[in-house]
Amino acid sequence: MITSETDEELMSFLGERDAAPAVEKPRWRVLIVDDEPDVHKATEIALSGVVIEGRTVEFLHAYSAQQARLCVEQHDDLAVVLLDVVMETPDAGLQFVRYVREELGNHALRVILRTGQPGYAPEIDTIRAFDINDYKTKSELTRVRLFTSLTVAVRSYWQIHQLEANRRGLEMIVAASTDLSQPKGLQRFAEGIVTQLCALLSVPEEGVVCAAANSSDGHSGESPYILAAAGRYSQWIGMSLASVPDQRVRVELERSLTDRRHHFGQTTRLFFSASDGGSIAAFVDVDHQLSNVDLELLGLFCSNIAVAFDNTVLLKRISDLAYEDSLLKLPNRNSFVARINQRGPEADVLALIDIDGFADINSVLDQEFGDAVLKAVAQRLRESFSTAVEIARIGNDVFGILGAHDEVNTGAIEAVFLSPYEIVGEKLRLSATTGLLRLDEDREKAVELLKNASIALKQAKSFNRGKALYFEAAHAAAARARMQMLNRLRLSFSAERLFLVYQPVVELTSGRIVGAEALLRWRTEQGEFIPPDTFIPIAEQSGLMVPIGEWVVRTALQFQRQLALSGYPGLRMAINVSHVQFREPDFVEKLVSIAREFGTLPGMLEIELTESVAIDNIKLIVKKLTAVRGAGIAVSIDDFGTGYSSLNIVRQLNVDRLKIDRSFISGAESRDGNFSIAGIVLQLAAQLGLKTVAEGIETEEQRQRVRAMGCTDGQGYLFAKPMTSDDFIGHLRNSVR
Repeated sequence: MITSETDEELMSFLGERDAAPAVEKPRWRVLIVDDEPDVHKATEIALSGVVIEGRTVEFLHAYSAQQARLCVEQHDDLAVVLLDVVMETPDAGLQFVRYVREELGNHALRVILRTGQPGYAPEIDTIRAFDINDYKTKSELTRVRLFTSLTVAVRSYWQIHQLEANRRGLEMIVAASTDLSQPKGLQRFAEGIVTQLCALLSVPEEGVVCAAANSSDGHSGESPYILAAAGRYSQWIGMSLASVPDQRVRVELERSLTDRRHHFGQTTRLFFSASDGGSIAAFVDVDHQLSNVDLELLGLFCSNIAVAFDNTVLLKRISDLAYEDSLLKLPNRNSFVARINQRGPEADVLALIDIDGFADINSVLDQEFGDAVLKAVAQRLRESFSTAVEIARIGNDVFGILGAHDEVNTGAIEAVFLSPYEIVGEKLRLSATTGLLRLDEDREKAVELLKNASIALKQAKSFNRGKALYFEAAHAAAARARMQMLNRLRLSFSAERLFLVYQPVVELTSGRIVGAEALLRWRTEQGEFIPPDTFIPIAEQSGLMVPIGEWVVRTALQFQRQLALSGYPGLRMAINVSHVQFREPDFVEKLVSIAREFGTLPGMLEIELTESVAIDNIKLIVKKLTAVRGAGIAVSIDDFGTGYSSLNIVRQLNVDRLKIDRSFISGAESRDGNFSIAGIVLQLAAQLGLKTVAEGIETEEQRQRVRAMGCTDGQGYLFAKPMTSDDFIGHLRNSVR
């Protein structure tokens, strides 16, 4: 006896008792083919009332080979054909046999060849050339001999039929084992068991019903239901066990599921368990007493099915891990890729939905709350779309949607996030950014389609956050261009084709050079200069800005030391620091370490941050800046007035200097000599006790105006353009003269 502690998966098999009236017992179908009506009558009279292996005989009639062909095509359960050789042609019977064997591929049908003219078909040659069960002249076929030949033929047919049923059952089970990742995998496995069990016990295939409960095919947690049914019982498939119309079937099934053990007798109940605690049960109702041989075969059958079911459960579990998201119980990326590749023509839109600010939800609150958010979004997605729409989780907070445009569109997706979510007793408003892709009839691979949808999503997050954007070919071209540029940038960095230039910082009152700003430049192998505002964002997005930024600090401080050794000490070095670089956990430690390595004096190194740094965690930023300033390194806000910071944030950041953006000095904001914004920034700096630098000074008038408003230092083409290290030293010498 095989037992199990839980009923996670239950499968049962039933006999052919139904609430409907009893069905007449199956009979052997025998086809008589002869062009003489008297032969038909004589044969029926001779074999009337004959019982073979417990079944009576039903006769079908054909009076020509052509009629015989039609009959064998219409009836696939013919057991024996009594066939005349000579009919419309001398070899009509033999050609019929050829047709059955070679064209129809029917090798189970047994053929008893009868002829009144044996010379037309020599016995040995005929039997050798064709698969014929017996060959007799009509004069030989007395009633006894006819009965003997028919009995041998029927037994031969049934043996072949059973072997074929066994083969088909085994094939179905093997096929099911490789098909478990598909929704119908367990059902196909059950159908194979039905077929094999029928053949084993000589029960018609419509006499067994299979039921399952708590199975791994998607009905988890539900009461027992009919999973697979043969023949007349196929209408029960999917029906709950409680709804089965036959009371006896229900009772016996419930007993099978409750007893959880084998029982052999007038009714036979089988029980199997799997290693994970799941189990299957079988109930078979046969019309004869089981022999010792039957019992031995059933024992072997039980062993095989137990192992097969255990493997089925294991493979299903592996499949779930590979194709299902464990948290949300949605298809995962692997499954979504397969469904895209198998999509029908009606599925013409692919969408990727990214929850905005989900990283902050996880970090500010906690991961458990983040999981609750994902579950709430997954549930609303299921509720918002029909079952024809495929929904999957393909990333941390990214959902994939595949369906028809009538359902999957910007309006439907935005509606998912219109009302607030109830998360752990709190109302939370969420927004999402979506990239959509229209699918045409071209069968591109799912990986390429997902790539294009991802491009649309990235475009939307960059320029249309919180909204939806359809993919356009130009987006892909731009993405390819960025990737190509990133590859070129990596190669150029490795090949040392990146370099620094230095723009002097001048004291506005005296014109004396008091420092320099290090600026990154890229010259390609072909001598082409790539603008910083083109390649720096790409470097930031890829993470390449971190090693490049460290190289910039080293190179600039090395040049500062060279200036001191050349007789120009006391010049401060300003270095732009990317917000990506600044966010690195070990940024402060590396910066201080490099400054010590080059012997940088306190106050001689200044890092420049843009106002965008203020959108991060303000407490963490203040902590880092305090550590930087504590190491004697100054901090300035670059391009002040163009970013996100407020007066309160500037006060909290506790920086040393504000750099007034060039747009307020020589750009569009300073037309007609209007320096009002620059004046406001200078007043703010004075109130906060901050030093100032005006960028973009191009004329003497601009210099005088900002100096008069209290600005101390400046940069711009009026004084000098950015220069290489050698040119900068030469410029210093000229300025001293």
